[in-house]
Amino acid sequence: MAIEAEGGGDSRTPTVSPPVTRSAVDLATLVGISGAFLLIFTAIYLGGTPGAFLNIPSIFIVVGGTVGVTTACFSLRDMSHAVRIVAQTVFHRSRDPAGAAIHALQLAQIARYRGALALQPHIESIEPQRMLYRGLTMVVDGTPGDEIERIMQQELQATAQRQARSVNVLRRAAEIAPAMGLIGTLVGLIQMLGNLEDPSTIGPAMAVALLTTFYGAILANMVFTPLASKLERNSSEETLINHLYVMASASIGRQENPRRLEMLLNTILPPGHRVEYFN
Repeated sequence: MAIEAEGGGDSRTPTVSPPVTRSAVDLATLVGISGAFLLIFTAIYLGGTPGAFLNIPSIFIVVGGTVGVTTACFSLRDMSHAVRIVAQTVFHRSRDPAGAAIHALQLAQIARYRGALALQPHIESIEPQRMLYRGLTMVVDGTPGDEIERIMQQELQATAQRQARSVNVLRRAAEIAPAMGLIGTLVGLIQMLGNLEDPSTIGPAMAVALLTTFYGAILANMVFTPLASKLERNSSEETLINHLYVMASASIGRQENPRRLEMLLNTILPPGHRVEYFN
C-alpha cells in the first residue's frame, strides 16, 4: 500500500482511511431460514390441508411458554439485549479485519512521527469503532500503555460476556421450545382422554397434542438454533477486531514502533487477512 504524505507533515505519515463498514441484510440468514420455512409450507400446501396446521392454543402454549420460561432463566435486560442482538444479526455490519489492521497502523504511524496529540483530529471520525475510540481517547489523555491495555482487556471481556449471554438465551430457548411442545402434547391428550364420551372434542384435542410438538420442533431447529450459531460467528468476528484495537491502542500508548505493531497484529489475523503495510 502506498503511503501518502499529509500537507505540512512528515513524508512518512500516512493519509488515514477508516476501514470500510458494510451495513447490509445478512442474506445467508434470511435465505436459509426463509427457504426452510418455504419448503415446509409447500409440503403442507401440497398435502391439501394447510388450515389443519394452524392452531391458536398450540401457538400460545409453545411461543408464550418458551418466552416465559426463557425469561425466568435470565433477566428482562438479558432478553431485551438478545432481541437487539438478533436484529443486528439479520442486519449485520460487516467489517474487514485487514482494513481494521491497516487503519490502526496508519494511526500508529501518525502517533509515532507527530506525537499522540496528533491523533486528536482523528478521534471523532473513529467514534463508530467504539473500542478503538476508547483506546485512542486514553492515549491522547496521556494514559500509560499498560493501563490502557488492562482497561481495554476488561472491557473486551465484558463485551464478550454480554454477547455470550445473548447466545445462551437463544440456546436455552431452543432447549425449552420442544419441552413446551411436549407439555402441549400432554395437555391435548389429557383433554382428549377426559372427553372420550364426546367425539366432537377428540379432533381439536388431538390437534393441540400434535401441533404443539410440531411448533416446538420448528422454533428450536429452524429459528433459535440457526440464530444462535450465526450470533456466535458474528461475535467471534467482532472480538477479533476489538482485540486488534486493544493491541493497537496499547502499542501506541507505549510509543512502540509501528512495524512491531504490524507483526503483532499479523499473529492474530487469519492467514487470508494478514497485512504487509510497510513493504
